[in-house]
Amino acid sequence: MDRNELIKIVSEFDIQGHVAEVKPLGTGLINDTYKVTTQENDCADYVLQRINHAIFQNVDMLQSNILAVTGHIRKKLEEKHESDIDRKVLHFIPCKSGKTYYFDGQNYWRIMVFIPNAKTYETVNPEYSYYAGRAFGNFEAMLADIPEQLGETIPNFHNMEFRLQQLHEAVEANAAKRVDSVRFYLDELESRSQEMCKAERLYREGKLPKRVCHCDTKVNNMMFDEEGKVLCVIDLDTVMPNFIFSDYGDFMRSAANTGEEDDKDLDKVSFNMEIFKAFTKGYLETADFLIPLEIENLPYAAALFPYMQTVRFLSDYINGDTYYKIKYPEHNLVRTKAQFKLLQSVEENTPAMLDFIESCRKK
Repeated sequence: MDRNELIKIVSEFDIQGHVAEVKPLGTGLINDTYKVTTQENDCADYVLQRINHAIFQNVDMLQSNILAVTGHIRKKLEEKHESDIDRKVLHFIPCKSGKTYYFDGQNYWRIMVFIPNAKTYETVNPEYSYYAGRAFGNFEAMLADIPEQLGETIPNFHNMEFRLQQLHEAVEANAAKRVDSVRFYLDELESRSQEMCKAERLYREGKLPKRVCHCDTKVNNMMFDEEGKVLCVIDLDTVMPNFIFSDYGDFMRSAANTGEEDDKDLDKVSFNMEIFKAFTKGYLETADFLIPLEIENLPYAAALFPYMQTVRFLSDYINGDTYYKIKYPEHNLVRTKAQFKLLQSVEENTPAMLDFIESCRKK
């Protein structure tokens, strides 16, 4: 979109000051994001986003979730008499209709206050994994008593039973006639299916709670101040009720993989125990609301997500590559093999993971 169109959209919101420029911001894959700079030195700058409503189809629910979460976090920070609160929680600006989003007839837009003197990092190492563990554990802890009932912005996003059902349907249809070539992986996944679906079973039995989770736990979803301290967790579109395994396991799957998600060289793929230890230490230091069942099953969470992604990549391969973008015909099969290798490495390290978790609990 050109500058004038973007400025017209900005004018629908109750921002302070006059727009000096609107420029693309960041490299996000989901929403289009722009920085709105104001002319006045005493006025804030802003972040304008076009919401991807192909993914987040219920924008009203999406924004209601985010407002409930940011409002509750702000309240907690105020109760603790925290300083610099406006940099520690996102603040969305209403449009002239009173909503926190604007529909231009084709697209949905929102504006939040730009957090000054803050940055994100892409670095995945033990130091930043520890920060991530503390940040996401603290994020969940602050929302453990949120009174609002949040909706699922992406239904069944991390539901393992649902993902296995999709795999079974893909096998039955066998659209690309690939089932016979992947029998080994189908058998391996099926042999683990009961164990991998235990979160849903424990929930139905009333033993495992759902929490308010971030559901996209990456190092670059945290903002740091000038001194390298975490200010806040960002990218709240996927915040919704889920098992804490989602936040824990999703981070492990991406951050603790020594190889690439689609590594052809399986010898490079393994589970990095140093990343696991750093994130787990930070997480357990702040997530003080966890019940023993959740803590005991953290290694299960670390296995669950490479398992789930193996299922999803294999389903897409069997279907003829209809969901994930591929760079070559066997790409989804390569992804399947790499994720399964990561799963096997997690399983090999499970005894050591349990020992480390127990040592953290004793401290």
